[in-house]
Amino acid sequence: METARTARPETFRTEIADGMRIEWDVPIVMDDGTVLRADVFRPVDDAPVPVILTYGPYAKGLPFQVGYPSAWEAMRRDHPDAVAGSTNKYQNWEVVDPEKWVPHGYACVRVDSRGTGRSPGYIDLFSARETRDYYNCIEWAGVQPWSNGRVGLNGISYYAMNQWHVASLNPPHLFAICPWEGAADFYRDGARQGGIRSTFWDNWYDMQVKTVQYGVGEAGGRNPNTGQLICGDERLTTQELDANRSDFGADLRAHRFADEFHAVRSAHWDRVTVPVLSCGNWGGQGLHLRGNVEAFVRAASTRKWLEMHGHAHWPLFYTDYGVDLQMRFFDRYLKEADNGWEDRPAVQLRIRHIDATFQPRGEEAWPLPATDWTRWYLSLLPALSESVPAAGSVSFPALGDGLEFSTPPLDADVEVTGPLAAKLFVSSTTTDADLFLVVRVYSSTGSEIVFQGALDPHTPIAQGWLRASHRQLDPTLSQPYRPYHPHDTAEPIEPGEVYELDIEILPTCLVIPAGYRIALQVRGRDYVYPGPSARLSNLKNDLTGCGPFLHNDDGDRPAGVFDGVTTIHLGEQYPSHLLLPVIPDANPARRARDHSHPDPREVAVAGPAELTNNG
Repeated sequence: METARTARPETFRTEIADGMRIEWDVPIVMDDGTVLRADVFRPVDDAPVPVILTYGPYAKGLPFQVGYPSAWEAMRRDHPDAVAGSTNKYQNWEVVDPEKWVPHGYACVRVDSRGTGRSPGYIDLFSARETRDYYNCIEWAGVQPWSNGRVGLNGISYYAMNQWHVASLNPPHLFAICPWEGAADFYRDGARQGGIRSTFWDNWYDMQVKTVQYGVGEAGGRNPNTGQLICGDERLTTQELDANRSDFGADLRAHRFADEFHAVRSAHWDRVTVPVLSCGNWGGQGLHLRGNVEAFVRAASTRKWLEMHGHAHWPLFYTDYGVDLQMRFFDRYLKEADNGWEDRPAVQLRIRHIDATFQPRGEEAWPLPATDWTRWYLSLLPALSESVPAAGSVSFPALGDGLEFSTPPLDADVEVTGPLAAKLFVSSTTTDADLFLVVRVYSSTGSEIVFQGALDPHTPIAQGWLRASHRQLDPTLSQPYRPYHPHDTAEPIEPGEVYELDIEILPTCLVIPAGYRIALQVRGRDYVYPGPSARLSNLKNDLTGCGPFLHNDDGDRPAGVFDGVTTIHLGEQYPSHLLLPVIPDANPARRARDHSHPDPREVAVAGPAELTNNG
């Protein structure tokens, strides 16, 4: 077999299997001469069809079941329809299953990104070079004889994030995108929430990218469908592998502010004009939520829809519900089908209930037009009060578990759906302070209600973060319900002086029964669920409430700056409060007319393993 260095760019294998024409390792030549490799799954008759394309670093030859066994087993157990109707031989992590899409009249193209899988080159994740490669791949797919000239992008997480980037370049053959649970603002959504560094990307890089770098040889395994080495036919030395990739963790540590490094890895909303179906997860607080909502609000496209759901990060994408939703959208824009898609509500929500069931409901805007913005004031008990309390202050160790403020038991059912925010008046004994805000709900017996989040099975209702020195607001983008911080400089605080902090808390959705309580916890470190932890095979850390999205880099929070005492000030002069998006009438049947295209699959669903509720 020829090596990647000497193989002619035009060589690849083709076969007919499982009702598809499959072309393995198809070469796509980039503008700098680098040859990337793609697998193409398409109808046997060679008829021109639309293309669903992905470009990413997870290795196109690595089976889902092999690379991510715990995630696969959980999906197979809790969502059997996700794996039904397919041999699952061609299932890959976070991309579509061709055995479900090719019979529906699509070609599926999977490209190994530069430096990963069977594509040689230098790994520089989410960089301008990667985005240009993606552009080139879209344009290549759009002019193939088996393509109808219309390319759509669809996929989860990484395969969602880089959709925003390449859509900002407006490739001529790109006709629609469906980013499923993917960040869009590299700084705010994932690298440094509220200005506080997350260590997720460092660990992810070690576990999911370096392991499938081009040139790792047998360590990367073999594709069971072809027998080929998943990571190319060359075996590079440790020194060569190191030289062929960026030091992603060091780059992230070096770029403390929202600078050009983050800008090139983020969406440019004024340039995203293609039709968009943006699908987010209520439990995706660390990475898989904010970007999807911001996309709907800020993208320039006039044809955009927001869908919000629960459950774990990957399964719903593969279920009948997810596949049907995606196909309806792409049929409209890649096949020009007159299927009524554009008559659907612009916002398609799955309203979450305490028992982890979901009720579909359509809305026309975000935030929801009927929102009753409700302030709950922090008071001395500590409690949340509907009226401004007497003056006072409460303090806690700045790196500790903080303080919790709770409402009394609710008199009636309350639906909270939308973005949240807090305004806190804070002082510190040092020159900075990190604030971790957690919105929690407790049953009438005092047990905390948590849910299966995108990754963590014990995810709280909502979370927000802010570093006090990053308190400056962008007046053009900030809203009372969604503060926006430029994060372009640090302004240390004077010890003992009171500062007004506006803190973004990511959107949530929950119908809370009468007798339950809502609480705001103000902490100095990540939330920890007071119960058992969990594990996923592709993650380094135990899942203890925040999943892998931890802010535990000691170098980012040095002693002497962040280990003082934090004080929250209360009362008329300092009206610290939580802003909740309360939706009048918590009856799930309300405004049923807005859900104008109900689908029999869109019913209240919950997997028994996805509810973690001590109440």
